[in-house]
Amino acid sequence: MARNEKLAALSDAGVAVWLDDLSRDRIRSGGLQSLVDDYSVVGVTTNPTIFAAAISGSDSYDDQVHAMAVRKVSVEEALRTITAADVRDACDLLAPVARRTGRDGRVSLEVAPRLAQDSDATAAEAAHLWWLVDRPNLFIKIPATREGLRAITTSIARGISVNVTLIFSLERYRAVMDAYLCGLEQRVRDGGSLTGIESVASFFVSRVDTEIDRRLDKAGADPALKGKAALANAQLAYQAYEEVFSSDRWRALQAQGAMTQRPLWASTGVKNPDYPDTLYVRELIAPDTVNTMPEKTLMAYADHGSPGRPIHETYEEAAQVMKAVTDAGVDLDEVFTVLEDEGIEKFVDSWDELTGSVRAELEDKKMSVYQGG
Repeated sequence: MARNEKLAALSDAGVAVWLDDLSRDRIRSGGLQSLVDDYSVVGVTTNPTIFAAAISGSDSYDDQVHAMAVRKVSVEEALRTITAADVRDACDLLAPVARRTGRDGRVSLEVAPRLAQDSDATAAEAAHLWWLVDRPNLFIKIPATREGLRAITTSIARGISVNVTLIFSLERYRAVMDAYLCGLEQRVRDGGSLTGIESVASFFVSRVDTEIDRRLDKAGADPALKGKAALANAQLAYQAYEEVFSSDRWRALQAQGAMTQRPLWASTGVKNPDYPDTLYVRELIAPDTVNTMPEKTLMAYADHGSPGRPIHETYEEAAQVMKAVTDAGVDLDEVFTVLEDEGIEKFVDSWDELTGSVRAELEDKKMSVYQGG
């Protein structure tokens, strides 16, 4: 199959196309390789929800689970062994992309979401996962909670590449960029090299519209405001990125080999079916960015996607949109707090579901072992 022209053009515009999904079946079937070859995919993100769906919907994990049941490993060890194996294999598959691009070919693995409010535990697990997968093109996902900020700095200072996830507000995004720079500065003070350290900052999009649209409806606001806040919020985030990564503070680190922390647009599948299915891709095209898409959104853009306005032309209008939303009575601070809390809660629920699935599989295999199966 020829390389898809629409996604190739997106890549040429500076957008790294990543897939927001991973499973053992996708790796073994050649499906992921096909997306790399034909659809310009240069990275993969995972989260507990993705792994829960992958493990519960496939028998590809049976042999590995059986072996762990024989060894009588704990549920926690089994869970990390399974997810690390998939991520390691995906890292190996994408290693040629990493060598070719120098920045991409990355696969993300998330720390346990229950640790999101514990800086030390998050940093400790990040270090463990980095050791466990043992691939240079790995990203460790750390939530951008207040407690997570210190873990980000610690991890970067240790030479661990980080995907900072669950960012909703401009205020928190600026704190995330500062945490990254602090980590680089600490590593330099400690005599470490900045070579090979990468980071992305995952700024969530569609969930912002879902929450703000609901509040606009409740307030009886102008319907024309609906479906605009998420894009405006992200566009202003890119403006903040340009400001921080053109500063003297950044240039001093860049001179020592540091790489920018790229903005990553996450949650880019539309939640409202009334909105165009490529909305959160076409309007967020900018150099040095990543867009991580569910396969449905990826294929929609491959079929009928087209670029929107250059992001640099949107800043003034974006600021006006956010002001109008505030003027309509929407408390943005409250919105972003709710979204962060819900994001952590959803990942915790998925983690619990994933743990339950692995526990059930282990128990089933143990029974088989005891019965001589």
